[in-house]
Amino acid sequence: MTHGIRTDTHTSHLNGARDWRDSAARYALLPLRIFLGVTFAYAGLNKLTDSAFLKSGGAGSIGDTMRAARDSAAFPGLIDMALKNPVGFGTAIALGELAVGIGTLLGLLGRLAALGGALVSLSLWLTVSWATTPYYYGNDLAYLMAWLPLVLAGAPYLSLDAALRARRRQRGSVYR
Repeated sequence: MTHGIRTDTHTSHLNGARDWRDSAARYALLPLRIFLGVTFAYAGLNKLTDSAFLKSGGAGSIGDTMRAARDSAAFPGLIDMALKNPVGFGTAIALGELAVGIGTLLGLLGRLAALGGALVSLSLWLTVSWATTPYYYGNDLAYLMAWLPLVLAGAPYLSLDAALRARRRQRGSVYR
């Protein structure tokens, strides 16, 4: 005998809230993935289409930017290596940022793309923005920290990685 007390509506409400929290937790990294993907793809495209950037010298060039940052870098040797071929280095950085951005947006090789983003951010932090004080004014360290959750989690939802994983599972179940 229930004495007229209905418990099904209360339980249903709790399940709805739990489902919402589970969905929110599942997709929590998606805004970060979209932001970093768009930002890095844009940065790469911007560098590739900037007529001044891909030059060894002159205002706005990769060469002058690196020479200006050399003496305040944590590892000036990294800049010295890049200065051996600044246009090649600038092109590599731009293409790397573009690849990282596209891979992150599509969720293709998500952990590898995020690791690439983290390495680009780390190299920029140790060179170009190392002398920024206080440290939290420099954005490269913040980008490095933002990439780390995606390095750990990859792109498990709304991604090509997830679609490929599901396809492999489906094929595996066909052969059992």
